This record gives sequence, C-alpha cells and structure tokens, in this order.
Amino acid sequence: MSIDKFVTLESSCVPLPIENVDTDQIIPARFLKATTREGFGDNLFCDWRYDKNGNPKPDFVLNNPVYSGQILVAGKNFGSGSSREHAAWAIHGYGFKAVVSSFFADIFKNNSLNNGILPVQVTDGFLAQVFDAINENPKVLVKVDLENQTISVPAKGISEKFDINPYKKKCLINGYDDIDYLISISENIKAWEAKAEK
Repeated sequence: MSIDKFVTLESSCVPLPIENVDTDQIIPARFLKATTREGFGDNLFCDWRYDKNGNPKPDFVLNNPVYSGQILVAGKNFGSGSSREHAAWAIHGYGFKAVVSSFFADIFKNNSLNNGILPVQVTDGFLAQVFDAINENPKVLVKVDLENQTISVPAKGISEKFDINPYKKKCLINGYDDIDYLISISENIKAWEAKAEK
C-alpha cells in the first residue's frame, strides 16, 4: 500500500484537549472485524461522536462546524491502549494527515507513520500555545514542515522542532510504504548481491 506524500501541510485544526485518549476511544473494539480500511473514518471517536440512536452529539468537536482541517490537535498521551492499526485507519479515513500531541504511545505512532499520518510530538508548553491559538481563532493555520521538522503557527510567530525516525521521514516524503522503499533501492540491492556472490 503506497501512502500519500507528505512534505508540507498548512491547515486549520480540530482541537481535542483530552489526555490519555486510547485506541478504544479512537475506534471502539466492535468495529475491528473489518479487514479493509474503508469506512473507518465514519466511526472515528464513535462513542463520543454519536448517541445510542446514531445521532451526532452537538457538543463533540467533530460535530462542531466551527472546527475543521487536516490536523488533529490532541491532549497528552494520545493512542495508548491496545495496539490496533484500525485507530490509524480511522484517523486517516476521516481526513487527518497529522496529529499533534505532547506524547504518543509508541505502537500508535508507528501505526500512524505506516499509514501516512504524521504524529508531531511537541512540548507541553507548545501544545498549550497551539490550543490557545485555536481557541482564539478556530480558523488559525498551523504549518507542519516535515523536511525541516518544524511545526509553527505563523499568525502567532511561534514554532518548534520535532523528531522523526529518518527512515519513516524518507518514506513519508516520497509516499513509500516498506515495499515501495525496497523497490526504490532495488538496484543497490542487486549490486550488493552481485558483489557478495564474488
């Protein structure tokens, strides 16, 4: 599965200032029987998003027309709990290309990267500044520059560096999954094999 190329993203954001959001809250276990990625975005945060009759809860942020965008800004410790890749499928299926938090569970972080979602880990202080900027102006733009590994709020003049595994960075910038990457270096592999056979 090839993934979307990610170099620079500038978008408004959806704020979810809740800490310790686990994968069962991101996508409840009853949806895990599916084996393809289709339709998961419709059930992102399902139990928070809909009432028992399937009606949207007006007080949940995804149902608030004031907020939109391709960046989810979440509280600390996002993606904890069971190691379900479906959580990344749901976030991607909804249309988010990046998630910003001050801490991610490792398995969720890797699942996100493997599915073309950039987890941007920032300091607690910078995260608070981003939430403040969104509260002040729900349409404020946040810029994520993967090549330079920076996240900024241009209107506020604030920015911060973030870390990413160099291999995963290369894959995201080029739109590679692991197989695509191996294909991209196939000539190098053949050359090494030929040398090793001598």
